[in-house]
Amino acid sequence: MRTLLVTGPGGAGRTTLAAATALAGARRGARVLLLTTESDAPETVLCSGRLATDAPTPVVPGLHARRIDPADRFRQEFLAFQERAGAAFDLLGAAPLEGDELTELPGSEAFALLHALRTEHASDAWDLVVVDTPPAAETIRLLALPAQVRRYLRRLLPPERQAARALRPVLAQLAGVPMPAQKLYEAAERWESELAAVQRVIDDPGTSVRLVTEAGPVAAANLRTLRAGLALHGRRTDAVLVNRLLPTGSADPFLAALSGSQQTALKALRGEFPDLPVHEVPHLGRDPQGVEELDELIDGPTSGIGDTEPADAAHPDPWTVEDRLATDGILVWRVPLPGADRDALGLVRRGDEIVVTAGRFRRIRTLPSALRRCAVSGAGLRDGVLDIRFTPDPALWPGTPPGDRSGDPPGNRPGSA
Repeated sequence: MRTLLVTGPGGAGRTTLAAATALAGARRGARVLLLTTESDAPETVLCSGRLATDAPTPVVPGLHARRIDPADRFRQEFLAFQERAGAAFDLLGAAPLEGDELTELPGSEAFALLHALRTEHASDAWDLVVVDTPPAAETIRLLALPAQVRRYLRRLLPPERQAARALRPVLAQLAGVPMPAQKLYEAAERWESELAAVQRVIDDPGTSVRLVTEAGPVAAANLRTLRAGLALHGRRTDAVLVNRLLPTGSADPFLAALSGSQQTALKALRGEFPDLPVHEVPHLGRDPQGVEELDELIDGPTSGIGDTEPADAAHPDPWTVEDRLATDGILVWRVPLPGADRDALGLVRRGDEIVVTAGRFRRIRTLPSALRRCAVSGAGLRDGVLDIRFTPDPALWPGTPPGDRSGDPPGNRPGSA
């Protein structure tokens, strides 16, 4: 299955182009589903009436759309949790909440979208799933969420401690304090299973991100930062769609000036992303509404919206370890970070984990087993790849001759390689 996550800066037209991308796939004969959390925009763009939240709504042959309702998902999950924890609430004298008095909490939309994505990905009903995701910075945090929550669960409720579940009643009597309830660990196992399933969808080689932008003076700089954030979390960007481009050669001085400014920005975008397709989407003079007007965008000779075929499959984990022990006495953890700014990078080792920061985005990774027996001896950014150098620690690496053990990072910023 092919999964396209369409995002970009707010107001760039990502919902319109997500709908156009889904329609393009259906026009090619694929079975396509458009997923969105937007409440009104998709109906306006598709002119298909109100989209259902409990099942996909047919739009045209081959294309279905579904609107995700975070409030409904939150109510279902909360009421199910309340039922499972009913005995504990009774002991506390708590009054249960009714479904009609529940309002979703911040963050509910992210979990509802990820749950819907996992559910639809497990279905055999679709060849292509196009997801109208939130603005790009929020989407990056959304895609990082499963790994982050799984890390928290492993720290707070280590799986190895579950092996002693049969001893908990005895330990509780000996210690004189209540031990963690069995249901807590069962809930953790259920959450881990759900999150792992979502992570598999996100890491699937057929899943990629498509960035939508307008041609403005800061477009290249904004997308550079966003692409670095996506790459930090191992997400692949497959194309850039430059929306609402005015025609060139207008006799009107005002329109000619606007078009010239857009062409300058477009040139900057192509220079910034030489390794990515940068497609031009024309301005129709109006906001597209309905399938016929979306077809106008698809049929544009340079729009690239119809390009929904999967690109070359990427490695599910682009962070790779390069063995240079024989030549240089080091191991190198290579982290692809296209678009990253050297001055905005941060690197900190914390025990068996390493914290990498790229601008406003941060990721914490557990070190591979071989690197845990090493010290960080330096790092450098070159050609969009961050190389983190590790030197074996003689105290932890058998057979390594004694040497300089001052392997602490030179600072929080990687220096030149």
